[in-house]
Amino acid sequence: MRSITEYCVVLVEPKYSGNIGAVARCMKNFDVSSLYLVNPCEIDDEARARAMHAQEILDNAKIFDTFEEVRKELDYCVATSSIVGGTEKRYLRYAVTLREFVNQIEDFDGRVGIAFGREDYGLYNEEIATCDAFITIPTSDRYRSLNLSHAVAIVLYDLFLARDKSPEKRVKRMGRMETEKMNDSLAEILELINYPSHKLERTKILLRRLIGRAKLSIWEYHTVMGIISCLLYTSPSPRD
Repeated sequence: MRSITEYCVVLVEPKYSGNIGAVARCMKNFDVSSLYLVNPCEIDDEARARAMHAQEILDNAKIFDTFEEVRKELDYCVATSSIVGGTEKRYLRYAVTLREFVNQIEDFDGRVGIAFGREDYGLYNEEIATCDAFITIPTSDRYRSLNLSHAVAIVLYDLFLARDKSPEKRVKRMGRMETEKMNDSLAEILELINYPSHKLERTKILLRRLIGRAKLSIWEYHTVMGIISCLLYTSPSPRD
């Protein structure tokens, strides 16, 4: 049984049409058809030429004004960047390797977006903060940044290999709605316990990444949410 995960490539404000075409060609190579573009440059003749036999991917690409709009379309979103350096205490750019991510996501059911940032700047911190995972492709310290289409090809290649692993029994995982509800509920708990304000945003990101790695099943989700609900609705308000 093949994976039923739907992968989407998300390009955020790509500046060069040739890169969009080259990405479409890579997607065709690895059986990924959904291309989401956030505020892109024009898809011109150069993009068409670079895409070669992947014209339908360009034709069917979905255009969005903001990254926030794209995020609402996805059950799971992973940010990519060559700029890392986070720690377990500063979690925003605390990256896992591509191989670790592939192992985590291989039995996920739902729409997974892989977000690639601007050629000159990458993804903004506020965009990364909304993602469920953050990955990097290990490269030489002498020159860490990859060409956009090369980075897409490497990620899709590893995902393509993983799709050939056929689990005997699939587990239904929680999707975007369940993930957001759990994140919102955990944020309520932080407020309930008067969590230090200077640590609040960083801790929310840590919890989002933790939930993203956990890939809870629906049964596990309802069990955990039952416990969270007990905490929220039986504990006295800090304002009381």
